[in-house]
Amino acid sequence: MEWLLEPLSSPIIVRALLASALVGVVCAVVGTYVVLRGIAFIGDAVAHAAFPGVVVAYMVGFSFYLGAAVAAVGTALAIGFVTKRSGLRQDTSIGVLFAGMFALGIFLFSTIDGYVADLFSFLLGNVLAIGTGDLVALVIMGSGVIVTVAILWKELLYATFDPLGAAASGIKVDRLEYLFLALVALTIVVSLQAVGIILVVAMLITPAATAQLLTVRFTRLMVLAALIGIASAVVGLYLSYWFDVASGATIVLVQTSAFVVALVLGPRGLLARRRPAPAADVVDGVAA
Repeated sequence: MEWLLEPLSSPIIVRALLASALVGVVCAVVGTYVVLRGIAFIGDAVAHAAFPGVVVAYMVGFSFYLGAAVAAVGTALAIGFVTKRSGLRQDTSIGVLFAGMFALGIFLFSTIDGYVADLFSFLLGNVLAIGTGDLVALVIMGSGVIVTVAILWKELLYATFDPLGAAASGIKVDRLEYLFLALVALTIVVSLQAVGIILVVAMLITPAATAQLLTVRFTRLMVLAALIGIASAVVGLYLSYWFDVASGATIVLVQTSAFVVALVLGPRGLLARRRPAPAADVVDGVAA
């Protein structure tokens, strides 16, 4: 058991494990809705859009999380606004704003003299650098996201499976959409230091996509995605410790491996006989 307990003797590893597990749960909860809505690209876009906020926070001495949250939430809301008011497709709005914001981040970054390792860690991720203060901030933001989803569970579920019916029943679908985009942005901010801007979309999408290959019931999908997120984070961190490799990349590779196994061997996998989904409201093969 020494191989299992040895990493736990380090406070750095313990904080990293707690942070990684929290990120896995939050990303799985929000990522389930993202996958079912078919807007996976927005995770990558908002993650890159957070970069100028991180750079500005570094330049003026603010919290990285505050800067990233302002930039990410602002961009997510702007995507929703431009999509609804301009008549453009959402993927077009995402492409324009994501590219512009990331370019702004690179421009601001180029004005800083010398090599800035702290900023590069947000591109590539460094969960081992998470301190006690960072962990507290993650708990607060992550809990806020999960509590909000829990309060609006029925409304978000209804709007995901039947947006027209939700609007007809009196739900403010437009406002709910803006709130959901803000939740996606905050989820990405929670994940930034664990896996970095480049890999954060995998944390958001892969566990939910894997769970979708294993079940057709929404609640089970979300629970299973959360379990996959936690397990992959813990296994990935242990592997990175034993082999002395990048933690964020290892976590994502573990998640990808789980997806490949489910894709090939799962009940809805490539080797399984295709079966029709139950007679219920279904979005991408998932029943409400």
